[in-house]
Amino acid sequence: MRTFLQRFALLVSGVLSGFDRLVLRGRLPQLYAPQGMNCYAAANHVRYLDFKAHAKEVTRQVLAASLVQAAKADGRFQYLKSSQTSKERAARAILQRHPTPEGLVAVLQCVEPCWTFDTQSLGGRLSIVGEPGKCSALYHYYLHPQFGWMYIRLQTWFPFEVQIGLNGREWLAHRMDREGMRYRRSDNKFLWVEDWGPAQRWLHEQLRTDWVGACEALLQEVHPLHPGHLGRLPVAYNWTVHQSEWASDVAFANRAALQAWYGRWVRHAFLNFRSTQVLRFLGRSGRLSEGLEVHSDIQAFEESVRLKHAVNGNAVKVYDHASVLRVETTINRPKQFRSYRAAVGQPGGKKAWRVLRRSVADTYRRAEVSRACNDRYLGALAGVAATASVAELVGPWCRPATEPGAGGRRARALNPLAEQDAALLAAVSDPKWQLEGLRNRDLAEALYGPAPAEAGERHRRSAKVSRLLRLLRAHGIVQKVPQSYRYRVCAQSRDRLLAVLAARQASAEALTAGAA
Repeated sequence: MRTFLQRFALLVSGVLSGFDRLVLRGRLPQLYAPQGMNCYAAANHVRYLDFKAHAKEVTRQVLAASLVQAAKADGRFQYLKSSQTSKERAARAILQRHPTPEGLVAVLQCVEPCWTFDTQSLGGRLSIVGEPGKCSALYHYYLHPQFGWMYIRLQTWFPFEVQIGLNGREWLAHRMDREGMRYRRSDNKFLWVEDWGPAQRWLHEQLRTDWVGACEALLQEVHPLHPGHLGRLPVAYNWTVHQSEWASDVAFANRAALQAWYGRWVRHAFLNFRSTQVLRFLGRSGRLSEGLEVHSDIQAFEESVRLKHAVNGNAVKVYDHASVLRVETTINRPKQFRSYRAAVGQPGGKKAWRVLRRSVADTYRRAEVSRACNDRYLGALAGVAATASVAELVGPWCRPATEPGAGGRRARALNPLAEQDAALLAAVSDPKWQLEGLRNRDLAEALYGPAPAEAGERHRRSAKVSRLLRLLRAHGIVQKVPQSYRYRVCAQSRDRLLAVLAARQASAEALTAGAA
């Protein structure tokens, strides 16, 4: 992000980075266990033959305790004949007919696919088992005093799953309205904000939310019967983040300033961001392995073009809207990321890098990895903006240099167009080294292939690569990672490497097209 903003500081009016769409889910985990519902039936003395009638009665009680009757009385209730009908559009239509500054907007009811329970005969004995099915769901849309426009979905049949849909930008707009801060907004993008600093701080404050407390409070709004409807097995909800979108919005002074660059960024990203670089954006090492699916596609919609890179269900995408450039990381499968934490059930235990959980407890870490993905992507786009000529960029490499440190030795000049030096520059520019860094043996394998079996030959090759690394350090192309034996490409050398590689691959016609 910093590199991008340094490059386009004169065109950018402000930046906001934070959650956009956030979908939370509440489940009763004990009921999902293999014998969970059988334990429930035993605890409440429900015969298996009577389970369906019992479940219908509990559903009736849940509906009676919800806001359905109040919504019907106010004309804010609607039954949707198809689960494919847009709930958002239906709720906003009700809001237009019955305006309200705050509180309940609408209650929608429809039959949807879900996970539910029923009795089955297993080995000649009845048992309650989980299975895919359909049941009635209630969507409660609110203009919440804190979160703004949002919804709560309640499944009205066992296991009574709850889903809460929030939008971080809607949340921020509600906060700015309370604080009296002026802004211009289009859809869920802010084109202009009176003071970007406090707006970004308020977005960041969202990460310090007591998510369990907030979810429990929202649950009581729509499902006040919980946990009484569970009788003698009053289990609590477990709250997780089902989906999250972290958006980094760069607001340009006007749409013309953004459009002058956007086409170049999309074209460059689609043609040049290889699978290894997409993996790096999403926090992976950049090494392709079995089971990884990397996919990039372009889709035109409204007045924009969206470029999306997906890796096993998670994605980073870029698109523009009015004068806003948005880079967005979507996490659907958090286990592909890591969190530094203690083991589950051992809060005081030793911390280690473990898989990122769906639990709301890892929401802050989810935000960190999402923000890092967006920053890496914007940093890669910034390289397209270099306006200096190739000669100006790589000219210093073509002159002798001195190795860093006192008494540094003189290093020879580089010839970026010569085959050996070009191969060296191409090897170190591979994006897969940006996360973990480049080691001597990594560079040796990239230049010369697998390590030889003979120890003496391996030693000679390692010494040769060490000399090449000293040469690269002398020219400021790579720098040593502190307290390690790894190297990374210096930020100021990325544009130069990009220019060299592009010049070597360009045809004579492309290079001379603008000469006239």
